[in-house]
Amino acid sequence: MKMTKQSVRAADTAGSIGVVSTVEISNTSSLFKPGASASPARCIPVTRRSLKFVKKLETAEKINAWVDSMRASSPTNRAKSSATTLTSPQLQQQHHNENSWMVHHPSALDMFEKIMNEANGKQIVMFLDYDGTLSPIVNDPDRAFMSDEMRVAIRGVAKRFPTAIVTGRCRDKVYDFVRLAELYYAGSHGMDIQGPKELKQPGNGAVLFQAASDFIPIINEVHATLSEKTRSTPGAKVEHNKFCLSVHFRCVDEKRWAELAEQVKDVLNEYPGLRLTQGRKVLEIRPAIKWDKGKALEFLLESLGFADTDNVFPVYIGDDRTDEDAFKVLKEGNKGLGILVSKVPKETNASYTLQEPSEVKSFLQRLVEWNMPSVQET
Repeated sequence: MKMTKQSVRAADTAGSIGVVSTVEISNTSSLFKPGASASPARCIPVTRRSLKFVKKLETAEKINAWVDSMRASSPTNRAKSSATTLTSPQLQQQHHNENSWMVHHPSALDMFEKIMNEANGKQIVMFLDYDGTLSPIVNDPDRAFMSDEMRVAIRGVAKRFPTAIVTGRCRDKVYDFVRLAELYYAGSHGMDIQGPKELKQPGNGAVLFQAASDFIPIINEVHATLSEKTRSTPGAKVEHNKFCLSVHFRCVDEKRWAELAEQVKDVLNEYPGLRLTQGRKVLEIRPAIKWDKGKALEFLLESLGFADTDNVFPVYIGDDRTDEDAFKVLKEGNKGLGILVSKVPKETNASYTLQEPSEVKSFLQRLVEWNMPSVQET
């Protein structure tokens, strides 16, 4: 097949240096009409300004993708704002989709007896996310307090089953929120794990595992840079979680999300060892290592002696995209189950759902009641 060639010249407008590369284009391309003769080779000048323009377009596309993802992290608000604009057929379709989703992801409260039948005779191990699961989502992440009733429910569960808090928060910060020494705490998306503080055997209360210690200086540096850079965006908050960072945009005007995304991108471009993930109204900056909440779940099960046994029933409850890594581990291992906390349909690897933290509390209370005969309350 005969090929034609075109040369593309990148010219330096500030001097006389140019680079010429040759690109082969088949005459079977749709650019050529059947039977038409190929045009002779020619040089197309491309200036540095043109190249910068192309790069700017690519950057804009990436920023737009980030903003779309940021919007997707608030499905509840999106559903409320669009409800008044939907036609009757669209509302019917939306209700159909929600009902179909609930069939495949039923309420863990409605299916409690079925879940307990599956767990019967096995060691239950509880894993709990914090924000949006044990505490409500609030505008100020420093005020994400859980209720006293929730604390009582968690304490009751921990008396009966090994229990861990697995969160994107700094481990020390989430401990200050929960204030229960008998739990395992896995902070920074599972990169900072500590055992119960109250047990007196040697080694307990010590840090069990820190997956990203080498990244602490980089995280500190990026925190300082981002805090300064985002100062011009009202409502933005950069939270230091020791081994990762959270850029909260819940209080940022949606018209300024693109501006915030570009600020984050500009900083991350200088740190190829870090990666960006998305949560509920938050951008998460983490070390680019193969560690997540799913890995933390596996590590804790192994530490508890349940890695190679079928006599264990892990239950993981969480509301965020980052919890999907743990849901996936349980689903693929066909061991235990995941429970998603959400009022709206989402793509998930969880088996069941709860709508909000108050339902999580009810589920934990029922779990305590279910196991009540075997434990004497103190």
